[in-house]
Amino acid sequence: MSFYNLTKEERIKLVEKISQSLLSDFENKTLNSIFFYFSDEDTYIRKSAYIAVGKIYKSNATIQQQIIQALFKLVESDNEKIRQTVINAAGEIGIIDFNVVEKFMEVGLFDEHHSVRNAVIGSIKKMGEKNPKPTLKFAKRYLNHHDKEIRREICHGIELRGRTHPEDILPLLKELQFDKTSRVRNTLVHVLGQIAYKKGCLEIVIAHIKKWENKELIKDAILEIIDVHNRHKNFAAKTQEEAVNYIDNNL
Repeated sequence: MSFYNLTKEERIKLVEKISQSLLSDFENKTLNSIFFYFSDEDTYIRKSAYIAVGKIYKSNATIQQQIIQALFKLVESDNEKIRQTVINAAGEIGIIDFNVVEKFMEVGLFDEHHSVRNAVIGSIKKMGEKNPKPTLKFAKRYLNHHDKEIRREICHGIELRGRTHPEDILPLLKELQFDKTSRVRNTLVHVLGQIAYKKGCLEIVIAHIKKWENKELIKDAILEIIDVHNRHKNFAAKTQEEAVNYIDNNL
């Protein structure tokens, strides 16, 4: 039975069971329950498992080394669901301790399976939001990587930090302004739109990108920013008309 076919009470009990089973595995240096839950077909079972790993790591300093060692063993699994869950678990840990999981992000970026690479994007998003300094330093190293998918993944991964602190990621995004790959360029335009509609963010984005050299990209970004203010009008700090007026007066 899938996670969301259970009642709320049953889900709470299952989450606790998963957590206790994983804790027992870490304490006893075994992998049985970790392997079982990390490979589950249900996305939400795996999510419960990797969130549990993050909580266990934060509250059990004495077994942190065992946790990292177990994850290193599993990241080499032939099962992409296990590798994906390992990266997501590493992302939970990286919110408080990036250095110990940096290697997982490096490995995951080059994984052959898209779900594992997507887990890196998700992990960079949550680590970048809560633990930005080392995460953005890591991201910067890959902005000019020869593999276009790596550049795209990094661009997408730093988006969440930009929604609250656009000034932190705009210098990194600027490095991609002349990228000739459509998927990278489209992701860049998308991210610029996503970091411009919250309170105080449009002003920061416009002040920064008006100094960029690629005028065609700026034009496309402005169109996306205006459109986002309509698509997300229930969450945007300005109406679409107010955004247009601000852009007209300041760009």
